[in-house]
Amino acid sequence: MIVVTSQEIASTSRNVSGPGWQSRRMIVREHGMGHSVHETRIMEGSELHLHYKNHFESNYCIEGEGEVQHKITGEVFPIRPGTIYSLNENDPHILRATKGDLLLVCVFTPPLTGNETHNADGSYASE
Repeated sequence: MIVVTSQEIASTSRNVSGPGWQSRRMIVREHGMGHSVHETRIMEGSELHLHYKNHFESNYCIEGEGEVQHKITGEVFPIRPGTIYSLNENDPHILRATKGDLLLVCVFTPPLTGNETHNADGSYASE
């Protein structure tokens, strides 16, 4: 059984941040689960241009409000507590936190090692 707390991760290399975001990687590749689970905060006013070319991602909002925009279709979807969105086609997207910080529980497949940051194109490297 794997049991970790957000506070435990806070002082480790698995507490990763970049412009407008901070992510605590709770379950990572070394756990052998086939996915990784992160507690991610997108700071209010942030706009992140992302494109996970090598990963599928699902995000469940537990706090804050924002929106996700599909960069190809232009569709915009509101995000608020209780909303989940999944990038099931490696969708290039823009994530915006508009009212308070967005607090998300994120699941990545394949799993992240835990210390990745975004490449210039908004992706994580494949391994």
